[in-house]
Amino acid sequence: METINVGLIGQGFMGRSHSNAWGQVSKFFQLPLVPVMHTVFGQEEENPRAFADNWGWQNATTDWEQLVASPEIGLVDIVTPNFMHAPVARTAIAAGKPCACEKPIAGTLDDAREMVEAAKKANVKTFVWFNYRRVPAVGLAQQLVTSGKLGDIRHVRAVYLQDWADESVPLLWRFEKQLTGSGAHGDLNAHIIDMTRFVTGQEITEVVGAVAETFIKQRKLMTGTAAGGIAAGMKGAEQMGRVTVDDTVLFLARFSGGAVASFEAARQATGNQNRNGFEINGTRGSLKFDFERMNELEYYDATLPRAVQGWTTIMCTHAADHPYVANWWPDAHPIGYEHCFTNQAYDIMQVLAGQEPTVPMPDFEDAYQTQRVLEASLLSAAERRPVKLEEVK
Repeated sequence: METINVGLIGQGFMGRSHSNAWGQVSKFFQLPLVPVMHTVFGQEEENPRAFADNWGWQNATTDWEQLVASPEIGLVDIVTPNFMHAPVARTAIAAGKPCACEKPIAGTLDDAREMVEAAKKANVKTFVWFNYRRVPAVGLAQQLVTSGKLGDIRHVRAVYLQDWADESVPLLWRFEKQLTGSGAHGDLNAHIIDMTRFVTGQEITEVVGAVAETFIKQRKLMTGTAAGGIAAGMKGAEQMGRVTVDDTVLFLARFSGGAVASFEAARQATGNQNRNGFEINGTRGSLKFDFERMNELEYYDATLPRAVQGWTTIMCTHAADHPYVANWWPDAHPIGYEHCFTNQAYDIMQVLAGQEPTVPMPDFEDAYQTQRVLEASLLSAAERRPVKLEEVK
């Protein structure tokens, strides 16, 4: 079986998620190309050797440029803080290597544009880890919309609500604009923008209005290295540092097919651990999805006689009918968060082998369209006006 050596750039929360996916994918899927967990990069204080030993990487390094340049590496996978996405991706692309990158693809729109242009010029394959596309229920939603089950889409509502970022959390990299680009907006709204674009098959053409707010203006400084949005194990100092990103962003938008939409992202929505969902209303039916019940999709069929119309909860675990499920467990044996990444690792291998992915795969160009919406929303919030997407290029 042909293999490809993977180099992972970064550790932390996403490093664990990706490592688990690369280690599991060949055990559950029949692959046309098998990934080999070759080398992981981490900063010296992160102890990449210990990370490699724990997660199954053959080698570890503190020099990402050497890793990317190595002729042994065939696929570069980027899970660093957002500000590092562009330099690593450009280096990989310049070396002619396929590149997978966490979302959003960059900390700034300019960096995202340069990444897209570099990939086009070099004609290399790129991938973006919008992993929620790989939830079977979300894949089914896209299939239902594509088949016309909802008719003409009129309304889209999407939310991504978490509650982890209270006053006790210190100044992680996720709260610093120079490292991340934006706060809840880029971290959470990016996912629901991508999901609704994916499911509806339409583009957002205008941000009608937006509001951004930072509730906690300062946070305790800390020592050590933060992993994702988790403060566990970090020693906070009493000195305070300024938060330079949003805690929440809400915006209204229009889709290319005529639908109106609302988007809401928040990190301090008490009681919502990871409520990532959408509702899509059409002339023939509607759909609802909530990641906190990720194995279920709610469907309303308005073509039935009125006497029997009602919301139907679909358990999206049937091997013969729902994306990816045949590779996992029997009916009604639910899958979890980590399976989304393994499903995507499978699709990446399919694309690299010249095959079609199970569901459409976002590349840098696709993710750039989501980045444009992120930028338009922040512009709308700052200038308090509607922003057409044609203004943001």
